[in-house]
Order: sequence, then C-alpha cells, then structure tokens
Amino acid sequence: MKINDRLKKIGDLVQANSFCLDVGCDHAFLDIYLVQRKDHIKAFASDIKEGPLHQARENIKKYHLEDEIECRLGNGLDTYSDEVDTILISGMGGRNMIGIFKAHMEVLKKVNTIILSPNNYQEEVKRFLTKHHFYISNEELVKDGKFIYQIIVFSKGHEHYSKKEYFMGPVLLKKKGKLFREYFQRELKAREILIQVLPKNYRFKKFLVKREIKMIQEEI
Repeated sequence: MKINDRLKKIGDLVQANSFCLDVGCDHAFLDIYLVQRKDHIKAFASDIKEGPLHQARENIKKYHLEDEIECRLGNGLDTYSDEVDTILISGMGGRNMIGIFKAHMEVLKKVNTIILSPNNYQEEVKRFLTKHHFYISNEELVKDGKFIYQIIVFSKGHEHYSKKEYFMGPVLLKKKGKLFREYFQRELKAREILIQVLPKNYRFKKFLVKREIKMIQEEI
C-alpha cells in the first residue's frame, strides 16, 4: 500500500501490538498500511460519512484485511470501544480535534496513546491534552507536497512545559534540523506580515505575535 508521506509518518509512529481507532479514516489507507507492517496491529477505521467508509471497505477487502480492520460509521469518538488503546486523528483543525475529545472525555482516561496531526491550533491541542494527563512523548515534522505538517504523539503521564515548548514543541526543539528551520521560517514570515496588518488597537494580539517572533528568532 502506497500512502502519502504524512500518513506514512503517522503509521510509523504507532507501536507494535496496538489497537487503533482511526478517526476520519477516509479510504482507510493508513489502517491498511498499519496492518501490513506485520506488527500485530489492529484497527477500527471510522468515518462520519458513508461514502468514504464504503470506499474504505472496498480497499480493505482488496487487501484481504477484513479480520484486522473493522469499519465503523460514526461521529468522532462515538465509535470507540474498550479494546482500543491508541487514537489516530489527522487532516483536520486542532479545535475540531479538541471538540472530539470534549464530547467523550471518558476516553482520555482509557487510552494510552494519542497521535495527532492537526492542520492548525497545534498549541491549543498540546495544552488541552497535557491538562488531561498526557505528555508529549514524540514529535515529527513531515513535508508532503508544499506543506509541512506537525505530528504529535501524546502518552499517558505528566509533564510541565514552557511557553516556548508549547509553541514550538518540546521534542522538536531538541531535534531541530533542516525541516524545523524551514517550518519555522515560514511561521516567522507569516507573523512578520501579520504584525504589519493588525489594527493599532489590537495591542495584546501584537504583543503575543511579537513574543512568538522573538521565540522563533532565538531558535532558527
């Protein structure tokens, strides 16, 4: 199964012997990739729409993986059941992800690992899950086409982070590297443009943006 670089990176971060719930599975490419790793991984491929789920079933059948992957129709974590220990969500906004967890807070007490790749509001996602007894055990950046995405692995536990660690990622700050610099150079440019167009009365917003600019400049 050939999948895009973002999904492949997410799949490579899943531990052997995991039972995953892939929320918003689309065509189940990630789930098929996971099972084909031969690391005793099982998955529920979940989606809110019947169309993508129908295609997911066809893809799963094509690779003869019906015993390892079950398709479930439902919204967010409505499709969760107790055998799941790992939640996977990618390709949606960070605030949507937070909303999914808020609708089923009991799931946060049961799962051990959450792997997310939010399109935005990454800092809010980090703050929400660390507040609810998870810590950031790994982070990766992946370039897929012209976009660079964050992938964040949360594990059960407690950790305290600084403002800079929440903003730039505690693990990414340690790894750094070429993609780190490229990603945050883009973020820096976006903030430099933003500071020029913000109205004068947006003083607090300007203060926050300037602080982020300073943090980026210190690290790249």
